[in-house]
Amino acid sequence: MVRFGLFGTGHWAGGTHGAGLAAHPRTDLVGVWGRDPAKAAALAEQYGVPAFDDADALIEACDAVAIALPPDVQVELATRAAEAGRHLLLDKPLALTLDDADRLVATAGAAGVASLVFFTQRYHQNVTNFLTATAADGGWQHAEATLFTSIFQPGSPYAGSTWRREHGGLWDIGPHALSLILPVMGRVTRVAAMDGPRGLVHLLLNHDNGATSRLSLTLDAPSGAVRRDIVFYGESGIETVPYGNDTLAGAFGTAIDQLLAEIDSGTRDHRLDVRFGREVVAILAAAETARAESRTVEVPVQPSSTS
Repeated sequence: MVRFGLFGTGHWAGGTHGAGLAAHPRTDLVGVWGRDPAKAAALAEQYGVPAFDDADALIEACDAVAIALPPDVQVELATRAAEAGRHLLLDKPLALTLDDADRLVATAGAAGVASLVFFTQRYHQNVTNFLTATAADGGWQHAEATLFTSIFQPGSPYAGSTWRREHGGLWDIGPHALSLILPVMGRVTRVAAMDGPRGLVHLLLNHDNGATSRLSLTLDAPSGAVRRDIVFYGESGIETVPYGNDTLAGAFGTAIDQLLAEIDSGTRDHRLDVRFGREVVAILAAAETARAESRTVEVPVQPSSTS
């Protein structure tokens, strides 16, 4: 059994991370830590485990951490956990600055810990199969992603999410779009960006093979305009990314399985590890600069790492 500490007490932490870890046959949920002690105590009681007042004490008590917290909080806890030799099951985005992401990648590499970032759609087998086959076809010249959603509709569990309100669709759903586009289109070299109404942001990306992509993202779409389309155009025609056909619990269980496989084998080459998380942060940070300065911004190449 691999002992996991759960960091976070919100909807995603309790309903996805906590539920997945409690149900998995090879994981032992040993405790919960959160910024609100009352919420941590309530979630810990739900799963019959202790609530920890001290995050470092929970890191000490486990073999791996599962973190479902705002990205700026996540990256600090994940770096401390990696320094302590704990494996990492993280959420997107990895961080809100490239410096923080680089620091975590370097720390995880030096410690030799396994890491995985839960880009949800990438853990559905039908989506994985589609991306593998589409990338193998080659000849793709352009991709388009339209992700219009809303955290402001009645009943949304994310309506009170301060970091989502502050950083918007670029940082919340942008990682999902990039996680599906990059495996087919390749590394992004340059980014341009423009804002629209209701938190809408448009990105235009250059890839290192000369292809382009366009992303349109918002967390404040009108209820009648909510949609999700990711499409590739090229020599093979037009291909649309399917929706994952597994449950959310099934996808998270797959993520746990894959992290445990990395731990068991000692390999540190998962396609969605902290290095990929850092690649996504680099694109988002460049887009933020492009928005602020109304110019095209180069995306820095990832430093070498042994993680």
